[in-house]
Amino acid sequence: MTTRIACGQFRATNNVTQNLAICQTLIQRAAALGAKALFLPEASDYISTSPSEALSLCTPATTSPFVLGLQSHARQFSLAVTVGIHTPSTTPDRVYNTSIYISPSGELTPHYYHKLHLFDISLPTVQLHESATTEPGRSLAPPFATPFGSLGMQICFDLRFPEAARALVARGAQVLAYPSAFTVPTGRAHWELLLRARAVETQCWVVAAAQGGKHNEKRVSWGGACVVDPWGTVVARCKDGGEEAGEPEVCVADIDLAMVEKVRKECPLRRRFDVYLEI
Repeated sequence: MTTRIACGQFRATNNVTQNLAICQTLIQRAAALGAKALFLPEASDYISTSPSEALSLCTPATTSPFVLGLQSHARQFSLAVTVGIHTPSTTPDRVYNTSIYISPSGELTPHYYHKLHLFDISLPTVQLHESATTEPGRSLAPPFATPFGSLGMQICFDLRFPEAARALVARGAQVLAYPSAFTVPTGRAHWELLLRARAVETQCWVVAAAQGGKHNEKRVSWGGACVVDPWGTVVARCKDGGEEAGEPEVCVADIDLAMVEKVRKECPLRRRFDVYLEI
């Protein structure tokens, strides 16, 4: 039995109302394509132009107009939604980079995850220091049941840490979500490579919704939202290329959990914890 899911891509700005309208359109598109769930990118609610703006736009998920608008559309179209947002942290001048799960009935579920690994990078063309405005999470969220399988949640830069993915699989994950906003240089070099590696290592479906396009004068995201099967094959993808990837779009894939079991049976990964440390 397969379940169709949709993987979304768009270019968020500091206009939360506009971002919501785009995401609601993607929900409609996903439903029209027969999907039972839509994955939306990291920071779908907003990408700010300054640290002070990031703080001023952040609201609790339970009262966020952005989240409430997604809940309404999820309910209307009977579509589960996984989405990246900002939520208040325990530190006054920081926010959490958070993923939440909205059920097909529009319920904001208790399943959420705060990004563990923050993106601090200094390249010749890109300097970003997420830790200046973001509080890191303190734990992995346990995988949970969904209409398309047991879902483990990660976010963007977490993709570079296979230990976290392995820990989720050890707890039963069959599908891994990586909502992201990769930069152009890191996206061009590593995006698909890392997603396929995580799929092969964990023998899971990997779903990576992505920001794509120019957000403001300071920031451009790579795009390339895609779905990778447990054998490491990209089975659906959106456009990449930075500024060329700015139009909202979805790609769809049929998640077959039998493939997870088939790959794990035919190519068992027998780890030697008698030789090296167990993750």
